Amino acid sequence: MTMLEPTRTEAAHELPVLTMAGAINRALADAMEADPSVLVFGEDVGTLGGVFRVTDGLAARFGGDRCFDTPLAESGIVGTAVGMAMNGMRPVVEMQFDAFAFPAFEQIVSHVAKMANRTRGAVRLPMVIRIPTGGGIGGVEHHCDSSEAYYAHTPGLTVVCPATPQDAYSLLRAAIEHPDPVIFLEPKKLYWSKAPVDVTVPAALGHARVARPGSDVTLIAYGNSVGVALDAAEVAGSEGRSVQVVDVRTLTPLDDETLFAAVRSTGRAVVIAEAPGFASVASEIQARISEHCFAHLEAPVRRVAGFDIPYAPPKLERFHLPDVDRVLDAIDTLGWEE
Repeated sequence: MTMLEPTRTEAAHELPVLTMAGAINRALADAMEADPSVLVFGEDVGTLGGVFRVTDGLAARFGGDRCFDTPLAESGIVGTAVGMAMNGMRPVVEMQFDAFAFPAFEQIVSHVAKMANRTRGAVRLPMVIRIPTGGGIGGVEHHCDSSEAYYAHTPGLTVVCPATPQDAYSLLRAAIEHPDPVIFLEPKKLYWSKAPVDVTVPAALGHARVARPGSDVTLIAYGNSVGVALDAAEVAGSEGRSVQVVDVRTLTPLDDETLFAAVRSTGRAVVIAEAPGFASVASEIQARISEHCFAHLEAPVRRVAGFDIPYAPPKLERFHLPDVDRVLDAIDTLGWEE
């Protein structure tokens, strides 16, 4: 069975249960089926199906001219995608690991992000750059970076990071249909998480979701950290605190409306992310909440983030990554005294 097939039979009222990797695979296949201008390419994405088997079966189904392997040259991969997108195609390229994308960073910042502005909208680049991101898999250096701040800091890029198989499917379909470039960050720790996926549910980029309601404190997270936030909310709930969880989903543009409404409803907030905290997406969210929700806050906005160090080696990464205890400790500092 390839990832193009659901893990169980689709009955009339039964949704397929897919892993996140399978949901991304299904999104790519459905997009390629719907639009012949959609191409998938990168290192080992063809016959092998990618390091994480996310593109499994696509080359066999759609042929080597629509899903194909490239040389080990990330700058060349992205540069080729730029030329294709300029000429009516919709390329979806894969970077094998987060830090492997850095050789392509000049292409992304200088050309991918700026082309529409440089040409006053005459040339748009409808392309998606898929990047496995984050830790939690025991990977070594260059394999577990959280590089989202680099892309979020760059005007002209939309940056997406799903936390569920459903969002992985729906947001990737939306990203492929978007008229401008999208950085699609895939939390590699979650590739094998499973959930029902409704392939008929559309998604709009730029919208957060409330993953859990609550009235005492709001936890804000994305990617791998959403699961940590939900686990912390469960523990805090057993201790008598009602904890709301917001999944950011799209890092740029941020859904300020949903974030601000959530924080104003509770008066307390903790932002959770794996990336180092300094000059991060988490610090940007923290600053925006402080600026726009100050009168509603009962305590300063807290962050629980990765430490400001190079990524920890596999045996130590559990100390580096945010966990439930660190989130609960942050919640305890939020001015609960009467």
